[in-house]
Amino acid sequence: MENPSTGAAALSVGHHDAELDARLSIGLDEINFPATGTTAADQGTLSVKAVDEAGELIGGLSAWTWGGLLGIEMLWVRAESRGDGWGAKLLLAAEEEARRRGCDRASVSSFTFQAPEFYRRHGYAETGRTLGIPGGAEDVHFYKELS
Repeated sequence: MENPSTGAAALSVGHHDAELDARLSIGLDEINFPATGTTAADQGTLSVKAVDEAGELIGGLSAWTWGGLLGIEMLWVRAESRGDGWGAKLLLAAEEEARRRGCDRASVSSFTFQAPEFYRRHGYAETGRTLGIPGGAEDVHFYKELS
């Protein structure tokens, strides 16, 4: 970025910048699509939501799909509903929708204090870890073939 008053390049640091995010996404698409043989039509977003009889949120899952890959970003179930199978229902619904969209594989990560065992029980294999998570935790990365 050039500073118009001086002609010199400039850096700025701040909080979330939606306009910058959009421009970065365009820039990365210009690299990613040719490198992977995909197009904008090959990507999308996905969400699954569970609500109770009063319309209150039980839990949900947000994800993206791109070139045959389901990327799970977040899965959460409220505390009083954990252990009732809602996490599995959300995950299985997302996997089924991903298959419908042509996905044949999935990825997700979970901090060691969250739910890595949950993903292992659902057929996800650990592919690596990111160290240095606050509190001495690790971010466990998982992959699964959606057959």
